[in-house]
Amino acid sequence: MPLSETAVIRSRRVVLPDGERPADVLIRDGRIEQIAEHGSLLAGDQHLTDLGDTALLPGLVDTHVHVNEPGRTEWEGFATATRAAAAGGVTTIIDMPLNSIPPTTTVAGLEAKRKTAEGQAWVDLGFWGGAVPGNVPDLEPLHRAGVFGFKSFLAPSGVDEFPHVEAADLEAALAEQARIGALAIIHAEDPTVLDAAPQQPGVHYRDFLASRPADAETAAVARLLDTARRTGARVHILHVSSAAVLPLLRQAREDGVRVTAETCPHYLTLAAEQVPDGDTAFKCCPPIRDESNRDALWAALAAGEFVAVVSDHSPSTPDLKLLPEFGGSGDFAKAWGGIASLQLGLPAIWTEARRRGHTLGDVVRWMASGPASLVGLTGTKGAIAVGHDADLVAFDPDAAFAVNAGELHHRNPVTPYAGRTLTGAVRATWLRGRVVDVAAEPFGRQITRPAAGPVTRPEETQ
Repeated sequence: MPLSETAVIRSRRVVLPDGERPADVLIRDGRIEQIAEHGSLLAGDQHLTDLGDTALLPGLVDTHVHVNEPGRTEWEGFATATRAAAAGGVTTIIDMPLNSIPPTTTVAGLEAKRKTAEGQAWVDLGFWGGAVPGNVPDLEPLHRAGVFGFKSFLAPSGVDEFPHVEAADLEAALAEQARIGALAIIHAEDPTVLDAAPQQPGVHYRDFLASRPADAETAAVARLLDTARRTGARVHILHVSSAAVLPLLRQAREDGVRVTAETCPHYLTLAAEQVPDGDTAFKCCPPIRDESNRDALWAALAAGEFVAVVSDHSPSTPDLKLLPEFGGSGDFAKAWGGIASLQLGLPAIWTEARRRGHTLGDVVRWMASGPASLVGLTGTKGAIAVGHDADLVAFDPDAAFAVNAGELHHRNPVTPYAGRTLTGAVRATWLRGRVVDVAAEPFGRQITRPAAGPVTRPEETQ
């Protein structure tokens, strides 16, 4: 459907900000123009899609995706990642500043990403910047250029071109981000705790888990929150795997620290007890922990303590995962740490959420409106609302399917969900009112942080 045309999408299960109900959604010029009573909008010269009992959700917003292009395109690229996103009901992604080469730590690195991504995106695409040792002068130019905030690692990132920040680096970066009004997003594991943990290589997941203890997250989050208190920075904790950090976050919010947190589908749907020996598709950092921890994360999610559930899609080539089926050793200590799940996040979360008594409205809050609010896109993304982009998903909540890794759109067929039966299938995805056909030409746009532009220095106001 060309953007100049109008269309009606009808469903008996439209998930709106105020609840789920039958409705007709009128789309004009790529935006939602009207939400009306079910069956009340005549087709006329409009194109009508009647979904029946298939649910209509807003397109998901995934603010934690590693595309890796340019530089490591064999791991993942813009074309493959965004096709996977569209197939999974994700209509907006924000790309992490690593593991591409160059990383997005300078405006030149950002422009390299933007140029490479041109004409390759099946969904809308934005970018994070990176805060690394020595690049404080680059933060304001990147902020002006429209990145959505700045990622830092408190422990080694795994790639040499994106080093982690020590205490002084963190202080300087957060002070600058507070000054320019930027969001700091943090991988919070403490390197001292990690170095002191037992390091036992091999195929046993329990040994890998012992090498990344929950104390590493707790110590890192405590240090980060102390720095945020001093600097006044707004901080966001990435991929929380340990429920032990939750009391620290609660106290910090009570103290007035501007802190939010996210968790990921793999922490909510997988458990350490389920990981087979040598199955390094399950390796990620921080790691998947035990079932009791998973239950505590679900309780926190239900209580509103996480602003978002996002993928942390961080794939690599099969040889780097060292999987036995690809001829690898299955050594968790040496394998690349990252979960590939961009296409599967919605059904994975819905499978577990429904079992625990949650609704589609809950899932939309966690995976669409919540992430949109994190990055300032609440006026255009993450909800079926008048004036928003017509980014929509037809989702059959009762359909079950077995995951075949070879049929997924991301570049390499490695995922810990392989062979698992999930409930909930994406039947169609619309981006700004147009059905996304991953076999046709892409029409995703590059987006920037809202209100990106000049920052006033204190001395300029005197």
